[in-house]
Amino acid sequence: MMNAPPFAGCPSMEGMPPEALEKVAAYFQTLSEPTRLQILNFLRSGERNVGELAQSCGCTSANVSRHLAMLTQRGLVIRESRGTSVYYRIADESVYGLCDLVCGNIARQLERTAQGGAAFIRTTRRAAAGSRGKPPPR
Repeated sequence: MMNAPPFAGCPSMEGMPPEALEKVAAYFQTLSEPTRLQILNFLRSGERNVGELAQSCGCTSANVSRHLAMLTQRGLVIRESRGTSVYYRIADESVYGLCDLVCGNIARQLERTAQGGAAFIRTTRRAAAGSRGKPPPR
């Protein structure tokens, strides 16, 4: 029995042809660069030009332009020329749902890791103190 896609109207990855999976991989590859994620975050509040994004990111305009070219090529942002400036905005806001989903998952993993790490430290401290006959440190 096949599972239904998690979002209504979205195709499932299951059974996709290799050509389609390559496009999916390219999309995720675009999101694999922290500066591009920063740019997408700054565009959440509305359109911006290269200079504004460069200042917000702490990068050069040339570097931001390179990232924006890839984001535009992959269809994540739209560019619009106005006079001598080019403004960028999000093409499909569903990218934020995807990023928020991943960020939530990573936050839960870090929380579990921190809890596991803290439990490990407490256990090893108790074991070490017990072997010396002292109460465990707090």
